[in-house]
Amino acid sequence: MRESPPVDDQYSGGRGGGRGGSRGGTAVKRAALVIHTIVDIAAAFLGLWVLLFLLDANQGNVFVQFVKGVADPLAWWARDIFTMDTEGLRVVLNYGLPAAIYLLAGHLLAGRMRHL
Repeated sequence: MRESPPVDDQYSGGRGGGRGGSRGGTAVKRAALVIHTIVDIAAAFLGLWVLLFLLDANQGNVFVQFVKGVADPLAWWARDIFTMDTEGLRVVLNYGLPAAIYLLAGHLLAGRMRHL
């Protein structure tokens, strides 16, 4: 039985992620993963706050207060863009817009970084 020669991860397209060695990929790819993860978590908190608000969650609950406390600073720049009378629609738009922008911009940036 003949042994196959060792495969260089740099050219094999294997799990190593290219030039950075066989474990974890390059620093740029790890940074892209961090960005991707952070924007996903930020969007999740914003979406969770919208959901809790629409489902009329108890505003005195510690968990609800925590989610709102995280979502507010994430959406500080967009909280009063839309000022309509319907409170639910206002919350969906003012917290949903930052979530969508974070996801779009963060995933685009992470994708561009991965292709460097």
